[in-house]
Amino acid sequence: MAVPDLADSPPVRRLADWDDQQLRSLAATHDTPLYVIDLDRVQANYQRFSAAFPDAHVMYAAKAHTGQSVLSALLDVGADIECAAWGELQRSIDAGADPNTLQYTAVNPPDHDLDYAVDLADDAPGLTITIGATDTLDRLAERGYDGRIAIRINPGIGTGHHEKVATGNDAKFGIPYEQVPEVAERVREEFDLVGLHSHAGSGVLTDDLEDHCEAIERVGEMARRVGDLEFVDIGGGFGVPYREDEPPLDLDKTAEMVRAAVGEIDAQLKLEPGRYIVADAGLILTTVNTIKETPTATVVGVDASLATLIRPAMFGSYHPMRNVSAPDREAEPVTVGGPVCTSADVFATDRPIARPERDDILTIGNAGSYGYELASQFHSQPRPAEVALEDGDDRVVRRRETLDDVTRVEQ
Repeated sequence: MAVPDLADSPPVRRLADWDDQQLRSLAATHDTPLYVIDLDRVQANYQRFSAAFPDAHVMYAAKAHTGQSVLSALLDVGADIECAAWGELQRSIDAGADPNTLQYTAVNPPDHDLDYAVDLADDAPGLTITIGATDTLDRLAERGYDGRIAIRINPGIGTGHHEKVATGNDAKFGIPYEQVPEVAERVREEFDLVGLHSHAGSGVLTDDLEDHCEAIERVGEMARRVGDLEFVDIGGGFGVPYREDEPPLDLDKTAEMVRAAVGEIDAQLKLEPGRYIVADAGLILTTVNTIKETPTATVVGVDASLATLIRPAMFGSYHPMRNVSAPDREAEPVTVGGPVCTSADVFATDRPIARPERDDILTIGNAGSYGYELASQFHSQPRPAEVALEDGDDRVVRRRETLDDVTRVEQ
């Protein structure tokens, strides 16, 4: 894979920057709904972020998109992988990652997850397990594990685009701040304490940086209290603009503020971007099947649904949309919804879009992160195919499911 030139890679990729003709061709060849992921853009985003933090160790948060094509593309440009579940560990290894470089951030881990991680560490002692509860230490000790541990801190400050992702102030995540020194002492007695970890929230843009950095300051302070660490991991959470009028994250300003917030630490700084790397590298193609005029709205029915992309229903998220079949038609306010039998199955309400007609192809942008990852088979809908763009070519990296795939596990 050719490494992309950052000079040709803008800080954000808008829907209008995609090639409409290519997207129409992909829809005609592979049917819809269809996920498209641009691997060249994925690599460029990682390289741009890494260049802003030249002294830090930048990992990729796999949960944003665990597709093998994405993981392999990032490994090709030197990324290490942070995982939040045993399946992500295995998929990273399948993509070519050295298990000694993986970091497993355990959140209320099921027994199977801990069994897998401990077995993996027997042959890969470089694996790091991040714990957010002393119970997890007890359970690891019961399994005979005495290896590398990072402590996840709850800084008491949450940031991000929605309350459901403001993990830094959610009791579910991390050791309460003032308990960390005591827990660190225990870890040093029974395990190998190598780092501190924290994640304040997700979808942080330039205007959110002050709150985000307030949480990071507390992590830096705790690192100096605990001392003798290999790394301090401040997580990810760095966002991309979903709305057309939002500016991209100012990476230079972000890097400057993050370094100042962390302060002087005798440890490697780690970051774990996920959304920033893949969000604007992916989109969904969907076909218009119904146009319905009502007294209150023009309803445009499409073949994608909340089973394809749940973020609008789950978070109230805005995703840009574009009519790639006729982008120059006059725009009209329309409501775009899918075939699922719930009022939550709506992608846009009263959104100005070049007037859709039946069989037009619409795009749903910024679908590269937490898109396919959260796709489901609700209404017995097989999940869509995914096509990757790479070095000017396209290839299917996930085939379209069939009804047999939906029912295969039934007995």
